[in-house]
Amino acid sequence: MNKNLYTPFFFLAPALATLLIFFFLPVGAALLMSLTDFDIYALGNMDRARFILFGNYLRALSDPLFWKALFNTGYFVLVGGPLTILVSLAAAIALNSKLLRFKKFFRLAFFMPVITTLVAVAVVWRYMYHPRFGIFNYLLSFFNLGPVDWLGSSAWAMPSLILLAVWKNFGYNMMIFLAGLQAIPDSLYEAARIDGANWWQQHLHVTIPQLAPTTVFVTVITIIGYFQFFAEPYVMTQGGPVNSTLSIVLYLYQQGFRWWQMGYSSAIAFVLFFILVILALLQSAIQKRYQEAL
Repeated sequence: MNKNLYTPFFFLAPALATLLIFFFLPVGAALLMSLTDFDIYALGNMDRARFILFGNYLRALSDPLFWKALFNTGYFVLVGGPLTILVSLAAAIALNSKLLRFKKFFRLAFFMPVITTLVAVAVVWRYMYHPRFGIFNYLLSFFNLGPVDWLGSSAWAMPSLILLAVWKNFGYNMMIFLAGLQAIPDSLYEAARIDGANWWQQHLHVTIPQLAPTTVFVTVITIIGYFQFFAEPYVMTQGGPVNSTLSIVLYLYQQGFRWWQMGYSSAIAFVLFFILVILALLQSAIQKRYQEAL
């Protein structure tokens, strides 16, 4: 038998063992837990955990707070996702312009929020959203508009968190778009200019089609990331007011670590996992169809 056959497995063994111990085993345990009524009493005595099969999943389907959290998450994704992508693309096009000076400075400035700790950002933005001393209400005063309780109003709390998320995250997508823009040959723009295309037409007929694969990738990672919307409401609003910023991840966190309904929390996590799998399959199908169209 050829000994070289086992050589790759020897080098892969540490990585595979790490995945098995820290990923597959916890995921399997969570899946098993989602089929039980595991709670705080089961922590002291495992015999108290009973198999209820799909009871937790059926409970989620009849739980108004679950649907409220899912609706809030969808709202955040459908509004914040496209807005983040548009701002990222606009910033990338601006940074790719030959007329712009100090490009390295702006790249650093736009990317800094991505690597900044969210807690530190939240402290600053909570002060900016302060109904009395915040800068946003100060700017509104110039237009003779009254102060807005940005984080205390059920109508304005989610848009406020979306604005924060866009500001913090657009720099990452911007760098990806910028790499895609720099890969577009200048000859395409020169040909478009010779044909009489203006600035807008060049980007409409050259930039956007050439960036299609990059846009699909950015859209997928943005949607997946925004479906895991947690840190912003946890730090800023705790899901309030009146559960208007309660996300699906924050809800499963509350069920698992505040109310110790670990089985129900695990079931919610797998519902979110199935949603993300469906989105990934849709992305794969769209990308495959696009490549076939080319």
